[in-house]
Amino acid sequence: MNSAEFFNQLARNRRSVFPDQLEAGKKVEDEIVKEILTNATWAPNHGKEEPWLFTVFTGEGLKKLAAFQSELYKQEAGENFKEPAYLKLQQNPLKASHVIAIGMKRSVNKNIPETEDIAAVACAVQNMYLSLTAYGLGGYWTTGGVTYKETAKPFFGLEENDKLLGFFYIGHIAVPSTNAKRRPLEEKVKWVGD
Repeated sequence: MNSAEFFNQLARNRRSVFPDQLEAGKKVEDEIVKEILTNATWAPNHGKEEPWLFTVFTGEGLKKLAAFQSELYKQEAGENFKEPAYLKLQQNPLKASHVIAIGMKRSVNKNIPETEDIAAVACAVQNMYLSLTAYGLGGYWTTGGVTYKETAKPFFGLEENDKLLGFFYIGHIAVPSTNAKRRPLEEKVKWVGD
């Protein structure tokens, strides 16, 4: 298989693997996670600003993340508090080998629109997804939990103008994803030519 065929297969076989589909307790080697993160940092980004900040939780760090996010939810939910959501925030990180907080550090170059920094981080996450697929591992990008809470940002080293863009779960696949499909290309692509 040539490089183009390999990449086509890689891109078309990428799937989200949710925390309940991961093999809890089975660790991915840190060296593999470092390779995945290195691939992420080669994503395109305007002005070579590299606006990502990844905080990696593993081992006891997963318990710290679980405790932080569940307690922050409990403090801020008020009358909207739901016990199942609280328990999910406590339990889901423990199902993964690694959880990576995805931060966007706002570009120091004020001429770069914020949306371009966000897009660069999203490209980095896609590189992570493709890397996981190449390694035969599972991953999931979630924007749930404390993602949009301003009070969560300092825990992840983010400042006022930065953004927390979610969490990327990594682990070994216990239950593969199925039933993936896409609408026909003709429904989503418009060609303008001669």
